[in-house]
Amino acid sequence: MAVGPLQLLLLAVAAAARPAIAHSGPARLCFGLAAIAALAMFIDPGFLAWSLFWVFAGMGTLMPATARFGDAWGWCQQLIWHALRAGFAPWLDARRLLRVKRRSSRGHMRRALPQLVLPAIGSCVILGLFAKANPVIEHWFDSLLSLSLPELWIVRLPIAAIWFTMAWSLLRPRLCRHVLGTFDGRGDLALPGVTPASVQLSLIAFNALFALQNAMDLLWLWGIAPLPKGMTLAEYAHRGAYPLIVTALLAAGFVLVALRPGSKTASMPLVRRLVVVWIMQNVLLVANAALRTLDYIAAYSLTELRIAALLWMGLVALGLLLVMWRLLRDKSASWLINRNAAAALALLMSCSFVDLDAVSARYNVAHARELGGSGAALDICHLQGMGVSAITALARLEQRPAPEAIHLWARLLRENAQAELTRDLAEYRWSVLGALRLAEVRAVLRKDALNPADHGWIDCTHRDPGELRAALGLEPPVPAPAFAPALTRPAKP
Repeated sequence: MAVGPLQLLLLAVAAAARPAIAHSGPARLCFGLAAIAALAMFIDPGFLAWSLFWVFAGMGTLMPATARFGDAWGWCQQLIWHALRAGFAPWLDARRLLRVKRRSSRGHMRRALPQLVLPAIGSCVILGLFAKANPVIEHWFDSLLSLSLPELWIVRLPIAAIWFTMAWSLLRPRLCRHVLGTFDGRGDLALPGVTPASVQLSLIAFNALFALQNAMDLLWLWGIAPLPKGMTLAEYAHRGAYPLIVTALLAAGFVLVALRPGSKTASMPLVRRLVVVWIMQNVLLVANAALRTLDYIAAYSLTELRIAALLWMGLVALGLLLVMWRLLRDKSASWLINRNAAAALALLMSCSFVDLDAVSARYNVAHARELGGSGAALDICHLQGMGVSAITALARLEQRPAPEAIHLWARLLRENAQAELTRDLAEYRWSVLGALRLAEVRAVLRKDALNPADHGWIDCTHRDPGELRAALGLEPPVPAPAFAPALTRPAKP
């Protein structure tokens, strides 16, 4: 079942049932972003695209009641309330409806039942005749009747109930009446030990410490000077990446708390210059942390988490620049929160269209040491854990010159992934990306990829070609005939 088209249909129904959405510009924008997330679900279903769809759809359906975007902190609370209420909304509305119409419903029911007998019986007779005359309708009836009761109750009905409650939340939304206001973050804040003089001295000390750390990074990460004896570049890079990001986040927190816009400290020219220098040093620190991660990837391999770490570092650097701009231009806390939230949502929306596992698989295969690359040795266990995401990289690996064990592993993992992907496309887990992957594999391997077989799970540490051939059902290679010397010597002339 393709979820993306169902989500698009749900947006259309919500917009048609609630004309206020069409008359609200912000609501139309949110529904447009929700449609993009639904498109991502159609291309490659995933939890990220699913979550983004409901975030934007929830904002769009609540927007007519607010008439403006407001700030991200308030919307975060509204969406949490909207999600918590969604599971109970149909039953709460049904209770209200029954309470209003309880007295008049009995009389209406008595008058309506006799009028429903003839249409119900007539419709059943006509459907039965149509089923005899139309094989398509007959097949629908057979499929419905073939469902066993456990399958109907355990699988179909819960899914239908989930969709019903989510659809109802878009048709009958309710705003949270009481939300926590955004922290203003302006003016002087009385904190023990935080004075203009202490902040100024702190910025001088912090700038000196950051300059020392950045100088060492520039010397060693950029190859200007050799590393200390006994330390490798990978070790130096890996140990420092994440603590440096925490340091940059603490620096942003210090600026937000001790240097609030409109405060006496933030208005001092020297302090403002020191803050600018310190923020730029923090951005350089984040850039060096990203370089450390890249060096670590070159020494080991690329993974989805390391890609996410690099993207997160980019968000941290942007957040630091926004903190500096807020201080210099006297912006509000809502301005800062909204810009950071917009950047994060834009990044997440972009990632919903990209399979990061597939990106890492292609990179690792292209840079594998066994294939003449400059990267780490190929991690078979990592490729095995990627499943379908690695299928195109494995197909291209089969076509490259490599040791026999690597070729056999590539074929084994590719056939397992292709068998799984073929089942998904034939059943309800069809996706555009899956169909494109299967077409690419068949284009690369041609006839060799037409009949995939599922060989089951095999220990990824095996490197014996004989075991791998047996797992693939291949015959052992026929040894070349040994050279036999002549039985007689040639006659002397």
